[in-house]
Amino acid sequence: MFAISNISKQFGEVQAVDHISLTAKQGETIVLMGPSGCGKSTTIRMINRLIEPDEGSIFFDSIDITTLNRTELLTMRKRIGFVFQHFNLIARLSAIENVMLGLVMGKVPREVAYEKAKIALTKVGLEKELKKKPNVLSGGQKQRVAIARALVLEPELILWDEPTASLDPMLVREVLVIMEELAKYRASTMLVVTHELSFALNVADKIILMDKGKIVETGATQDIFLNPTSNVGQDYKELIEYQMNASKRVLVK
Repeated sequence: MFAISNISKQFGEVQAVDHISLTAKQGETIVLMGPSGCGKSTTIRMINRLIEPDEGSIFFDSIDITTLNRTELLTMRKRIGFVFQHFNLIARLSAIENVMLGLVMGKVPREVAYEKAKIALTKVGLEKELKKKPNVLSGGQKQRVAIARALVLEPELILWDEPTASLDPMLVREVLVIMEELAKYRASTMLVVTHELSFALNVADKIILMDKGKIVETGATQDIFLNPTSNVGQDYKELIEYQMNASKRVLVK
């Protein structure tokens, strides 16, 4: 269904992404992890060409996205949801207006768009916040509006670019719960860039570890975190062990 083949991106003298390839099956949840600056976000943004790759191919439903013209690309993006690190909501619009905007711009009748947006906001637990504008919503609620905005188009592929990175730690969990529910019960393929170990451990079908623009390890969650073969994997294993020991110390107290 989805595959990246040998894509690269260089910014000046920095090789941000260095000839990487990966594949995803329908309904699979793949998590990209690695140290900051390793190329995760650049990779995910190249998929729908928010960043143009220097070389390589990106196949979705047997179509090479890198070959599409502007009109074809806009049509393809309707099939690919994107949840950003920053919410990118329009301040003058209510929650439901933000969610239905893409549908309305796509010529869906406003009444139909409204009902679809209401359903999407209900799925993320915001059925009572439809009329509220972004300035009165919490960070977690804003991100859930952004998630509903992606869901309302019923995408076959959903890209997540560190969706909890801009949130206060106390709000992270409410967004992770929504993400976990979607990963378990939606048929969409999900490609998630995150540092959240709990999400990766709970729902990832496959973990991809990156470092310095390259994929250094790929595998099932238990293989990556229990028996890593890369330095990055070993760092995550040690972090998990530290967190588990810290939890035990808290329980003992």
